[in-house]
Amino acid sequence: MNKIAILGGGESGTGAAVLAKTKGFEVFLSDNGKIPDNQKARLAEWKIDYEEGGHSVEKILEADEIIKSPGIPDTAGIIRKVKEAGINIISEIEFAGRYDRAKKICITGSNGKTTTTSLIYHLLQLAGLNVGLGGNIGKSYAYQVATCDFDIYVLEISSFQLDNMYDFKADIAILTNITPDHLDRYDHKIENYARAKFRITRNMNEDDCFIFCSDDEITIKHLNDIVIKAKMLPFTQKGQVGQGAYVENDKFIVKYGSEECRIFLDELALQGKHNLYNSMAAAIAGKAMEIDDEKIREGLKTFKNIEHRLEKVATVGGVLYINDSKATNVNSAWYALESMDRPVVWIAGGTDKGNDYSELYDLARQKVKALICLGKDNRKLHESFSGIIPVIEDASSAEEAVSKAYGIAASGDTVLLSPCCASFDLFKNYEERGRLFKEAVRNL
Repeated sequence: MNKIAILGGGESGTGAAVLAKTKGFEVFLSDNGKIPDNQKARLAEWKIDYEEGGHSVEKILEADEIIKSPGIPDTAGIIRKVKEAGINIISEIEFAGRYDRAKKICITGSNGKTTTTSLIYHLLQLAGLNVGLGGNIGKSYAYQVATCDFDIYVLEISSFQLDNMYDFKADIAILTNITPDHLDRYDHKIENYARAKFRITRNMNEDDCFIFCSDDEITIKHLNDIVIKAKMLPFTQKGQVGQGAYVENDKFIVKYGSEECRIFLDELALQGKHNLYNSMAAAIAGKAMEIDDEKIREGLKTFKNIEHRLEKVATVGGVLYINDSKATNVNSAWYALESMDRPVVWIAGGTDKGNDYSELYDLARQKVKALICLGKDNRKLHESFSGIIPVIEDASSAEEAVSKAYGIAASGDTVLLSPCCASFDLFKNYEERGRLFKEAVRNL
């Protein structure tokens, strides 16, 4: 095999291209849209042949194998043609795994995976280990395999990245939770999405660890249908477990083998019910990596939360402004609202992914005094929350949303951007939405 075609010129695609080049393949990268300038510079630096603004189908079909970027759905015309030609399609994660002998801690889930990934990376760095961070976060895994020499990788892996993964193996796999998200890519069936998430356990053996939330109904429902040889390490806030992590009064306890580590809840850098789950998962991974208890406690105390995830921006006139732009689904917004302990002016909206808002009704009644809908089409939000939230207004920019929130909020309130929706109607991505929100708050 000597020819590889790569579809998609983002971080994942160009990283795979660099790795393929270093391994002696003839590489061609094709992107139907525009390739970002920084990625073009990388392709030029490594002398990689590429095109943008369309696909040269004949040239792509000359490849012995195709590496597909996670954002490209199977329904795309070029993917159908590749499949008709019988050419093998893999993900960047699968490709990079072929050339990597490092230990791999892999995290997936509908919510909490970026925080949990960053937290575990922080713990391992603090313990002085030679560790890389990648996957769906930071530099691409393939690029790092090509250019770095780490002993361990902590990888955030989305369901889209898992879809074309076959021989890759995690040493420690973490499934934070499964809630309905991206169902448009899975024939609108939760079981298809759940199966995609559970692909993270493929190829694991008795020496490996599978860390999961035993409080998550969808995870537990599918757990029995999937053969998992790895050590099962659940974490829970409801009861006790023999191995894994559970809450007892003012602390949580991690049990791994004959070891036991106790961590006080009020010492955790990340507060709130959902963040407790993330901290528990990270602590179990720390124990499985034989990190000293003191270092685990220190890591959980000193961690700084990631940008756009319940990020405190500023307090203006006694009102706290929080950027949770990364909350792109209903469950993320549920966790955000659940952790609020002051009256909320809630900014939500964007590209609706078939959301069912009913699970937010109780929290909205209890906590939300006003809803500002930030999107091009806000009808569904109005229909869903009319009669539940007393004040509902519309905004078509982050600046307008912040200005309206400022007019409504009183000292002691929280203005929470937790959109529930994708950002693509008004913004390039959730990062741009979050940055513009923060800019508007700082200009108040």
